[in-house]
Amino acid sequence: MTLMTPMPADCVSAPGAPLTFPGVTTPAGRHLVAIDIDGTTVHHDGTLTSAVHDAVRRVAEAGHDVVVATGRSVLAARPVIDALGLRSGYAVCSNGAVTIALDPSLPGGHEVVDTMTFDPGPALSLLAREWPEAVFAVERLGLGFDAIAPFAEGELDGDVRVVGWDELVARPTTRVTFYHPGLHAEEFARDVEALGLHGVNYAVGFTAWLDVTPEGVSKASALEGVRRRLRANRSRTVAVGDQRNDLEMFEWAACGVAMGNAPAEVAARADLVTAHVHDDGLALVLDSIPSRG
Repeated sequence: MTLMTPMPADCVSAPGAPLTFPGVTTPAGRHLVAIDIDGTTVHHDGTLTSAVHDAVRRVAEAGHDVVVATGRSVLAARPVIDALGLRSGYAVCSNGAVTIALDPSLPGGHEVVDTMTFDPGPALSLLAREWPEAVFAVERLGLGFDAIAPFAEGELDGDVRVVGWDELVARPTTRVTFYHPGLHAEEFARDVEALGLHGVNYAVGFTAWLDVTPEGVSKASALEGVRRRLRANRSRTVAVGDQRNDLEMFEWAACGVAMGNAPAEVAARADLVTAHVHDDGLALVLDSIPSRG
C-alpha cells in the first residue's frame, strides 16, 4: 500500500466535481461511517494519500465507527484496512456477502462473523450462454478464487485455481465474478439488466466487471447488520462511494455521498457529491462529520 502526500490543488478532477464540500447534515453524536475502497479511499492504482489516512484516523479516534464497505474480498481488503490503522470494529467485504470483526488478538487480526452463500450454477450458466468468451470465477472465502480461465495478473487476490466447469459450479459461494475486457461498461450494464438474473443480486463495476452475490445481499444489507451490532443511530449513518455497487448503501445511509469521480447516474442517486478521489474527496467528507458532542 503506497502512502503518498496529498495531490496538489490543481490536479485533474472529474468535470464539475467540487473542490470543497458543504458538509454532512446529520446530527451531532456517534456516527457510523461506511467507506468504499477503490475510487473512494484509494486511487485505482492503490495509492492512499496521507490526507485520507489522517482523516480516517481522526474520525476513528474521535469515537466514530469507521466501517470499510467494499466489493473486495477479505484478502484484498485487509491491506487497506491495515494501512488505515483500523484495528477494531467491522468491515464489509465481497459486496456484503462477508462481514468481519477486526480484533488484533486473533490470528490474522479478524474473524468472520457473517457469510451469505448461494448456488453459482444458474447465474454462471446464464452468463456463459450470453458471453461465452468471458472469464468467470467463484470466491473461496479466505483463500482466493476458482476460475474457468486465467484472469489478468493482479485482478484476483489469493490463490487462484483454474478449474473445469463442473468444479466451478460444485459448491456454494459468496460471490461470482465475471470479466469481459472487450465490453463497454455502460452497454454491459444495460445488457445485464435485460438479461434478468434471478435469485441473486449483482453489481456492475466501472469496466465490464460483474460481481454476483446472493439475493438480497448488498453492502447495505451487511451494513444494517453492523449497525444493529453497534447499536448505532440510523440518523447518524454516512456512506461514501463511487460506483454502482454503492447505490444501495447510499439509500441505506442517512447521508449518502458520491465521489466526484462517480458516474453521473451514481452521483444522481447520492444526497451529496464531494471532490474527486485525486482531490481527497473522502477526507473532505470525514472532516465534516459532526462531533460526538
